[in-house]
Amino acid sequence: MERLILDTDLAMGAPGSDIDDGFALALCLADPQLDLELVTTVGGNTDVDTATTLTLELLDRLGRPEVPVHRGARDPLVRPRARQGSLPAGMAPREPRPEPAATALVEAVRAHPGELTLVAIGPLTNVALAMRLDPGFAGGLKRLVIMGGVFLQHTNEAGMPGEFNIWCDPEAAHAVLTSGVRADFVGLDVTLRVRVDRAQAEAMAASDQPFTAFAGQYTQAWIDHLAERGGDEAVDSCAMHDPLAVAALSRPDLLTWRDAYVAVELGDRLRGAMLADFHPERGKHGQEMDLEVNARVAVDVDAAAFNDYFTTTMGEIR
Repeated sequence: MERLILDTDLAMGAPGSDIDDGFALALCLADPQLDLELVTTVGGNTDVDTATTLTLELLDRLGRPEVPVHRGARDPLVRPRARQGSLPAGMAPREPRPEPAATALVEAVRAHPGELTLVAIGPLTNVALAMRLDPGFAGGLKRLVIMGGVFLQHTNEAGMPGEFNIWCDPEAAHAVLTSGVRADFVGLDVTLRVRVDRAQAEAMAASDQPFTAFAGQYTQAWIDHLAERGGDEAVDSCAMHDPLAVAALSRPDLLTWRDAYVAVELGDRLRGAMLADFHPERGKHGQEMDLEVNARVAVDVDAAAFNDYFTTTMGEIR
């Protein structure tokens, strides 16, 4: 049994918002090999207050309201950015546990050193703050899995050169990469290849299981939003970025990993872009460089096997 903490900018249930973070939370609860002990929220896909309320609402829908939720960082470490989400009509704001997320993270890891895996599926602000609060936090984690980055290709967007989670707070990503922990990065190179299509979303929406029907309806809406935003009515699927990071815990066979030295760009033009050196020992033109492996990067995925895992596990939710 893998004991875990989920750090999330969850937006499933908000009008026009991404839905993969909600599926990630559901997988944490439905997979019998996972034991979700704590959830922390962070601003990213939506503002942190909206993410917190939606997380609490979703835990209720999933029949697990007792899972503690702690509100985290509203803004990135260095450059605040306005982000305002919206709740569905009639949904009232809800209050989480009183301790800030970074404090809750530090206390949990201090109480169970070497036993907890942290899965971070939003900007890394809370994780960096916990590392600042306690220099032993990184070393106290059993494992750190991050949904973030793109390593073998590019975003091809001048306005957002880094993958969204890293781009939101690259200074936090830098703090994590230089903390001494060897994080596992599940980035766009693999997450864009695991998808739920419109037919699957329609089947979920027609389910007699309340959460599955709810998730299916919002997945249909998100696929429609992607089609409208891209001006392409042929869009018929959406990526399961965050669920793949969760699946990496109980299904390590789904992913192929490579060790790398990873750094993040903090400047303006390439803000949030990741440099991944898969052969740091080679140096430059045969000269030694002072680079050490600080990450494992997912470079390949068995998309069909993930789809089977996702479909089967989601089918266990009642």
